[in-house]
Amino acid sequence: MPAAPPRPARDPRLDALRGLMQLQIFVSHVAGSWFGAWAIHSAWGLSDSSEQFVLLSGLGLGSLFAYRASRDGMPAARADLLSRTVRLWRIHLIVFFLFAALVVWSDRAMKLPGEIARLGWVWMAESPIAASLAAPTMLYQPRFMDILPVFVWCMLALPVFMALVARSPSAALGLSGLVYAAGFWGGLQLPGLGGEPIGLNPFTWQVLFAIGAVCGRRALLEGRVLPRGAWVTGLAALVVLAGLWIRLGWRGWLPDALLLPVPMNDGVFGKQDLALPRILHALALAVLASRLTAREGVLARPVFVPLRAAGRHSLEVFCVGLFLSWAGGVALRLGQGAFWLDATTIAAGIAALLGFAVWKERGVAAALSALRVRS
Repeated sequence: MPAAPPRPARDPRLDALRGLMQLQIFVSHVAGSWFGAWAIHSAWGLSDSSEQFVLLSGLGLGSLFAYRASRDGMPAARADLLSRTVRLWRIHLIVFFLFAALVVWSDRAMKLPGEIARLGWVWMAESPIAASLAAPTMLYQPRFMDILPVFVWCMLALPVFMALVARSPSAALGLSGLVYAAGFWGGLQLPGLGGEPIGLNPFTWQVLFAIGAVCGRRALLEGRVLPRGAWVTGLAALVVLAGLWIRLGWRGWLPDALLLPVPMNDGVFGKQDLALPRILHALALAVLASRLTAREGVLARPVFVPLRAAGRHSLEVFCVGLFLSWAGGVALRLGQGAFWLDATTIAAGIAALLGFAVWKERGVAAALSALRVRS
């Protein structure tokens, strides 16, 4: 590693964009919501917020790992990453068991028949000991329990990947591409337990994390990621417009003569194995976001403080959002999908998540202030 670079300043754009994506994830998880089907960016393109979070997590952790390795050495960088990985794994288990209790209770005590089966918790309801013992493996993935394991597995592989990147970034990305090909075309997949498949194939989703890690390391050590030139922005815009074109065709809003000859099926655009169009669309959105926003621009203004707080505490906001989205979906089912109830539910959930993020931010600030006083 080269000499330790200066610690990069936090980019308010990344925090704000993470916060925005958390709100979109909440909206998309509210079953039956009109807003989830029409009012988030995944409704008008080929990728959603999950791809952006995996990419940005790779970006942040790749930069952090390179910084710690250059400053404190590889053993310290690996130890720091392992502690973060274990913390995320523990949080996944806490959310897993709390959500299991909520679903089983709602089905049996709240008289919401079919809730256990609808969300994939049949094994937990019928064989709670076996399902509980399987939970730490992260191979039992009822609904909503599929994204955090992807991060855990990617973080476990990151030290080896970063060691390869230090020797040859091209070779490291090439290896990541081979693993992706084995997952997407070769059928490489982890076995799902309890009758539930693995929601997101880690062998394919790792490629976005790997791209982000290489970009994060390069940004730290070289100060930039993308080559200069308007052609990069133009190419990204074309990809995003192509995604919009395809989506409009799926909705039946284009004449037959203007439709692209692209079938709508999981093999071409599927999320489980992260089809190539989703990768390209996610990367294009990231390029446009970085090129069309300034570090100290609109997203750095005081009005976006709650949004940036949601981004800085995105893990906690995500976990709280899962429970709020479930409650919102239940409310819509009981209210027979009334639009006024839909709008009220979404607005209340967004307000609650932003309020939680601000509260969390103030708690962290107070703890840091007290620590400085003691020292």
